[in-house]
Amino acid sequence: MTAHLRERPKVAARPDPGHCPVIETARLTLRPHRLSDADAVAQSLGDYQVSRMLARVPVPYHRQDALDWLVRQTAGLSGDWALAITTGDDVHIGCVGIELRHGQWHLGYWLNRYYWGRGYASEAVHAAVERFFQRMPGTVLHSGVFADNAGSLKLQTKLGFEITGCAQIYALARNGLVSHIETRITAGDLHRP
Repeated sequence: MTAHLRERPKVAARPDPGHCPVIETARLTLRPHRLSDADAVAQSLGDYQVSRMLARVPVPYHRQDALDWLVRQTAGLSGDWALAITTGDDVHIGCVGIELRHGQWHLGYWLNRYYWGRGYASEAVHAAVERFFQRMPGTVLHSGVFADNAGSLKLQTKLGFEITGCAQIYALARNGLVSHIETRITAGDLHRP
């Protein structure tokens, strides 16, 4: 009597860019977040001018909200990246995140309002996207901006993102639906700022 063993179907491994890296640019260091970043994150996202441009940030935003988020980010349980944007003296000024959602890679970012207008966001986003594409060259990276965020749309256009459509998404800070311009980029489309 011969026993036949059935092979279990192979489950495709999640494509993964690897651990969150440390990236040096001309003026910035992008690094994995630490729990000690909680005060800086809370200060930045507690500013409605910043949080209103993000879909998943509550208002008001407190230090405990920052700690809750940082615990998940620092646990190292996913292949997602949440890079702290820091100045040369390790002052936390923002975040660039790349995460897998619904089978697609998505880019998000924010910067403390007092650092707007200096090119830091372009520098940080370019560096993070460039490193991501070094690890995941055949990937399409999705992003987008609220329709009233002209500065962020300008940043994405300058880096080579293309507009693919418009949708209505719920913004927690605004407590309502907001027009969201959908964008995407591939490694071959990325431009230096």
